[in-house]
Amino acid sequence: HIIRGLTAIGQEHRFRLFFRDEPPADLIPPYGNIEQRVIQRPRLWTHSGLGPAVRREPLDVLFVPAHVIPWPSTGRTPSVFTAHDLGYMHYPDKHPLLERLYLGWSTRHSVGAARRVIAVSKATAHDLTALLGVPPEKIRVVYSGIDESLRPVRDPSRIADLRQRLGIPGPYILHVGSVQPRKNLTRLVEAFARVADSVAGLSLVLAGRLGWGYRSLLARIRRLGLEKRVLLPGYVPDEDITTLYSGALVYAFPSLYEGFGFPALEAMACGTPVVCANTSSLPELVGDAALTFAPTDVEALAAALRRLLTEEDLRRTLIERGFERVKRFTWDACARATLDVLAEAAGT
Repeated sequence: HIIRGLTAIGQEHRFRLFFRDEPPADLIPPYGNIEQRVIQRPRLWTHSGLGPAVRREPLDVLFVPAHVIPWPSTGRTPSVFTAHDLGYMHYPDKHPLLERLYLGWSTRHSVGAARRVIAVSKATAHDLTALLGVPPEKIRVVYSGIDESLRPVRDPSRIADLRQRLGIPGPYILHVGSVQPRKNLTRLVEAFARVADSVAGLSLVLAGRLGWGYRSLLARIRRLGLEKRVLLPGYVPDEDITTLYSGALVYAFPSLYEGFGFPALEAMACGTPVVCANTSSLPELVGDAALTFAPTDVEALAAALRRLLTEEDLRRTLIERGFERVKRFTWDACARATLDVLAEAAGT
């Protein structure tokens, strides 16, 4: 999204896009100011392929939106790095050891090497300074956007068809995202156990791939006797996700830490009221358009769920506020702000 946005609005600039493999022909519009380069390397592509290419042919600026700055350096080319998430520092026990070690090294290297660091939220910007010592004057906050195709699905037959395919028997509370400890899903299941009888036939749907540490969640579901009420349909493809959001009674987002909480905004765009944790980036994203709670407080989460399941006026209010809230987060605005940061780093 961000690369498409940059190339669409930056017609006066030239873009060189680096790939490890041949990209699909329709990935990027065929503008005359775009050059695509494929650098094939079996491993360590960033450091053994991208880095040497940039050092051989310096650029005005190198933008790394979702990876790591090449080691040991980018030579004479200044760089801009996007920092998405420092959750591994807040909750180290919620990440596998090797992942934690790599994130620690790559993030410290990248924020140190970059001329400017884009933070995807004010919460992430604060963490960069407080935890890694990045000077505030080096950081620029640029919010991500959400897909403009996310709109409420009003056709009951589409929702019913998807529910049938995913094995969802009736009304449901939804969570979308990988099943891993940082998502705090065990507490969500415990809160669901307290509200499961608020609506007849209510289910909890945890849509996403099984990540590390999921077995303890499954064990808790079994101990609570909720095997038939808590559903794990796995990854749901993009073509179905809008319908899945639209069909939910409530979207629940109890995550312990999020650098930028896409699903909360995506659910709002689809007309689903949101209850989410009051930590990290989530309060600044949802504003007054969601009910919030302390992510370690199961009773508070259950109370928030119960309110959204039973108070129709509150549901309507939050749905309308959600529609207004998501208007602030567009890829066009993100691309324009990002282009300003790139020009600043390049000294133009």
